[in-house]
Amino acid sequence: MSATVTSEPSTASSSALPERPAPPGRRRRRQVGLYLMLTSGALVSVFPLYWLAVIASNTTSDIYRSPPKLLPGGHLVENIGKVFDRVDFFAPLANTVVVAVSVTFLVLFFDSLAAFAFAKFDFPGRNALFTLVLVMFMLPMQLAIIPQFITMVNLGWVGHLHALIIPAAANAFGIFWLRQYISSAVPDELMDASVIDGAGFMRQYVTVCLPLIRPGLGFLGLFTFISTWNDYMWPLTVLTDPDRVTLQVALAQLKSAFGQDYGMIMAGALLAVVPLLVVFLIGARQFIGDIAKGAIR
Repeated sequence: MSATVTSEPSTASSSALPERPAPPGRRRRRQVGLYLMLTSGALVSVFPLYWLAVIASNTTSDIYRSPPKLLPGGHLVENIGKVFDRVDFFAPLANTVVVAVSVTFLVLFFDSLAAFAFAKFDFPGRNALFTLVLVMFMLPMQLAIIPQFITMVNLGWVGHLHALIIPAAANAFGIFWLRQYISSAVPDELMDASVIDGAGFMRQYVTVCLPLIRPGLGFLGLFTFISTWNDYMWPLTVLTDPDRVTLQVALAQLKSAFGQDYGMIMAGALLAVVPLLVVFLIGARQFIGDIAKGAIR
């Protein structure tokens, strides 16, 4: 008596076959579509800056023309001269540089210290403290203006630049951002090796953490510098001395109750944007370079 064994055709070999690459024409169309999307996004992002330069180089009557002028005019130098005549530009510029650089340095230091402790160390109350940081992150900054101003009055700091620097020395967003970044960028094995070598908290922070989180620090530094440079509400509230104001508060004096010279106002705004562009280009190159170095490692 013989048994007949029937075998079903196996589909494992067919399912394991490698996927055929897309035809060259389809890949080329995908690349062209991707480049078109990136180019469109870049143009949309750059257009407000271009339009700012167009308005700053024209007179107010040219701005109200219909159809509007789409090319820069020849009144940029004249409008910049009006800005220098109306406001003391360079003293507020120096004040803004001092405040922005000081706040950026302090935020990078204190936020990275706190984020390193939250990410790599277990201590009593860690989760409760981090939850408090998240709550502070979600609250609008405008809620703190009145109690913060009362604190500045009690300390006698109203009208001084350190009333802008000290309250902004740390922020919840920076702690949250760097905590998430450190959790993935600093391996636990490296931390264990540093403990075996006898490294304490500060040595681990300086020799292990900081070299690995330079891209995260670069992003946070750019974000902090730009937001501090453009801050208007808090400097307007606490700087009561007209001779000791920041650039954004000084440029607000270009407005008039009897008519607006928009060419002059936009020329002042353009002058305020130029330092930010320089800092962004330098910082962006360093930021991208640090990411590339990390990928090579």
